Amino acid sequence: MSGWTTDEMPRLDGKTVVVTGANSGLGYEGTRAFAEKGATVVMACRSVRRGDRAADEIRRESALDRDDLDLDVRECDLASLDSVAAFAEGLAADYDAVDVCCNNAGVMAIPRSETEDGFETQFGVNHLGHFALTGRLFPLLDAAEGIGGAARVVTQSSGAHEQGEMDFSDLNWERSYGKWKAYGRSKLANLLFAYELQRRIADARGNDGGDDPEIRSVACHPGYAATNLQHRTAEASGNPLMKVGMKAANAVLGQDAATGALPMLYAATADVDGGAYVEPGGLMNMRGTPTVGRSNDASYDRADARRLWEYSEEATGVEFPI
Repeated sequence: MSGWTTDEMPRLDGKTVVVTGANSGLGYEGTRAFAEKGATVVMACRSVRRGDRAADEIRRESALDRDDLDLDVRECDLASLDSVAAFAEGLAADYDAVDVCCNNAGVMAIPRSETEDGFETQFGVNHLGHFALTGRLFPLLDAAEGIGGAARVVTQSSGAHEQGEMDFSDLNWERSYGKWKAYGRSKLANLLFAYELQRRIADARGNDGGDDPEIRSVACHPGYAATNLQHRTAEASGNPLMKVGMKAANAVLGQDAATGALPMLYAATADVDGGAYVEPGGLMNMRGTPTVGRSNDASYDRADARRLWEYSEEATGVEFPI
């Protein structure tokens, strides 16, 4: 596994991959890698204009002929459950299957705000939006041949999950709000969701007397990747010193977005078990090429995972057909 790069990705001709937040950062680099291996990549973006611009840039910069890159830009605003539903309905009308769903988009450490549906934005976008999207795309995932015999749901978390705590009495931070604590909770929620989804898939397949799960849920985190996420956090803070600090940290500590995207690409295409946690294998698991590691103990709390799942179903109105 050490030293794994995109050169080791299999050909993905005939496969369909959905990437949220595909127009920048890790999503952009992941989109480029999937497309250059032959996949049709559905770029799920909040802004179609920015998505189209990113798709044009990928085609322009790729060593392949631009006509060989199959990129489908579609609007999907994870802060709107109606937008998520419309995106999924459009995909179901135009595609027979989805082989990989990369739950990648996110917001980080922003001042408190709410989504269109009244959820605290970091929790609403990073977790609930992806929960609803995955549930609505589940029939297309179930219909796919997948990669290595299994469709994949890849959920992007962060090392910040270690600072997250689940408070089910105030999931939307209505009593108090700390932007970094809220980010950590949303990233912990990503892991609780990813592992609970795998358990429910495995239970359903076992109850049906089937073989190994035909859908695998895998979690990952990129390490410290220098992307636009930090710049957006600094901009939202309105603090000039944070802007300078983020820029310096990216320059000194960050690895480039292409390297940061490797755990997601490995989780999507390599031979990994459902329920795995893919992270960088270098210094403090913040740099380097992908390895399978372990997230913190709280992320494997089954009672919290079940409680979060039940809340998420009620909050989004989306139930998984498992």
